[in-house]
Amino acid sequence: MRVQVWRKLRSLGALYLQQSVALLPDQPQPRRVVQRLADRASREGGEVRVLPIAISDLAAERSIIDEFCRERADEYAEVCSRTPAFLEEIATERRKGRATYTEFEESEADLHRLESWLAKIQARDYFSASGQSEAADAIAECATTLSEFEHEALAAEIGDASIGVDARSHPRASPRLRAVKEE
Repeated sequence: MRVQVWRKLRSLGALYLQQSVALLPDQPQPRRVVQRLADRASREGGEVRVLPIAISDLAAERSIIDEFCRERADEYAEVCSRTPAFLEEIATERRKGRATYTEFEESEADLHRLESWLAKIQARDYFSASGQSEAADAIAECATTLSEFEHEALAAEIGDASIGVDARSHPRASPRLRAVKEE
């Protein structure tokens, strides 16, 4: 149970002050999750204390908020550091002439992981850390590049170079069945 609690608190963006002492802002979402964790741990025989605190020293409060922000800013920077590899993978597939729907689907799964990761960071960014807009822009660039790659892959798969900006509107874009006469 201890590991589950630790993982959940980390996923909430808890700031660990020392072993088994974590700090979270008093906001509705973390408050609900912490209460559920505390209830569950108590039911399973664990000991949990949820202690509301008030920080009367403004400099200390600012320091704690800055620490929360530094952690989120580091996470946003990590997202940004991963997007060039995503874009390079698509560029490599293009250079090698492998604009296929299979390659698109693999890249789409990678993009979903990046988007999910960013959403989790944003959910625990309680104090609007720097780097959020850069990370969102980097993910948006990946999505745009992937959309263009999808159109290229679709055009290559159906053998129609005339497919333009919106391949889905092309009459041949959806699969068709046709009878084949055996001889």
